[in-house]
Amino acid sequence: MVTCPKCDANIDVEEEELDEGDVLSCDECGASLTVASLNPVELEAEDDDDDEDEDFDYDEDEDEDEDEEDEEEEEEDWH
Repeated sequence: MVTCPKCDANIDVEEEELDEGDVLSCDECGASLTVASLNPVELEAEDDDDDEDEDFDYDEDEDEDEDEEDEEEEEEDWH
């Protein structure tokens, strides 16, 4: 029996027909799942990869705002 790694719901698939890299969808939570291995059958949620990337997102606007504030403070110190 194959289960969703997100919600642990049973996924109705023929394990013999799966290939590594196949993409499935969980009927319960809607997660997009990839077959990571065949023996035993293991699924990975594609959403997990996106979550990891979010930790390292760089917001250019925030950095520019901080630079402008630093420049303004330096100008005030000189006056």
